[in-house]
Amino acid sequence: MLLPMLTITQELHDAIVAHARADHPDEACGVLAGPAGSGRPQRFVPMLNAARSPTFYEFDSTDLLKLYREMDDRDEEPVVIYHSHTATEAYPSRTDVSYANEPGAHYVLVSTAECGNDDGPFSLRSFRIVDGAVEEEDVRVVEAYENGAT
Repeated sequence: MLLPMLTITQELHDAIVAHARADHPDEACGVLAGPAGSGRPQRFVPMLNAARSPTFYEFDSTDLLKLYREMDDRDEEPVVIYHSHTATEAYPSRTDVSYANEPGAHYVLVSTAECGNDDGPFSLRSFRIVDGAVEEEDVRVVEAYENGAT
């Protein structure tokens, strides 16, 4: 049986980590969109944490509606939904699990608890969250996707 895995480019990986560090001490959040059905994240879409909180994130409803309309127009879907934890490990909280409503998405968490805004150590982990069940998956970082697509 194949274990679930998120494959992501180094560029997208670094963009998520940079966003998490930049927004620290508040949680950062955003989406990596990709072609519908591909499972391949391609477009980095940082979002504003409307809660502006170090312990909670919330997408701005207007921004989220705009993003979903844009993805629909481009035949995209949210491949990755990411956010940061600023004081705890990169593992979904009960609140994160309760708000996970995209069963096909990878939920990526970055912990900036050790590094804050600096270049210190961080943790980036990916999960599948379906019907309240959390399953961690491996993350493979590549320079570019196979077949020349990026």
